[in-house]
Amino acid sequence: MRLEVFSSSIEASRELILRLVEIIKEEPGKVFNIAVSGGNTPALMFDLWANEYMDITPWNRMHIYWVDERCVPPADSDSNYGMMRNLLLGLAPIPYENVFRIRGEAKPLKEAVRYSELVKKQVPFKQGWPEFDIILLGAGDDGHTSSIFPGQEDLLTSNDIYVLSTHPRNGQKRIAMTGYPILNARHVIFLITGKSKADVVEEICNSGDTGPAAYIAHHAQNVELFMDKGAALYIDDLNKKDLN
Repeated sequence: MRLEVFSSSIEASRELILRLVEIIKEEPGKVFNIAVSGGNTPALMFDLWANEYMDITPWNRMHIYWVDERCVPPADSDSNYGMMRNLLLGLAPIPYENVFRIRGEAKPLKEAVRYSELVKKQVPFKQGWPEFDIILLGAGDDGHTSSIFPGQEDLLTSNDIYVLSTHPRNGQKRIAMTGYPILNARHVIFLITGKSKADVVEEICNSGDTGPAAYIAHHAQNVELFMDKGAALYIDDLNKKDLN
């Protein structure tokens, strides 16, 4: 697991964008299948991407998918797709046909099946599961990732690619990528910022499989954590890189 700690959430987001562009440019001519997460943390990254890194990004070589989605229409403020469309995709010169959204307004169980089938057709398989090139993840202060919450660890070993999950506090229905396709990705990159996430980061780095995010971080291949110093507050100094 590679840890990258930066002085602020802005710098962590900027460096993550540059890392993504670097990975894509390492393989000229290849189309990258990238699954992104929603929530407040990546919103800053998407905004910076649109305003500072539009010109260096090879948009035509990116196919965009979603790790998870709230079961709401795109115009709803909770929509992960809607947020990324407003901040980035609606401004970027990415071909329309390269964006594969989860239909949050559809019937949830049917949409989980439809999106799983779409991914089967679009993303190459390896060892029985789709092999995304890059999966971008966040982590909640409860240790959840990909809308897989503590107590829902069975979804980490589901035989489906996408399933229906439920937020344990507000009951909101969500569609979530399960554990095996995440573990099968070529690159798994977390963006975690803020002091409220310090406990989760400490668990990910220094403890066992104490939640969905920690489980993924420990078992996926080529895992990178991009953090600000607030999120990295409780990591032992010996495990930190110098602040950039």
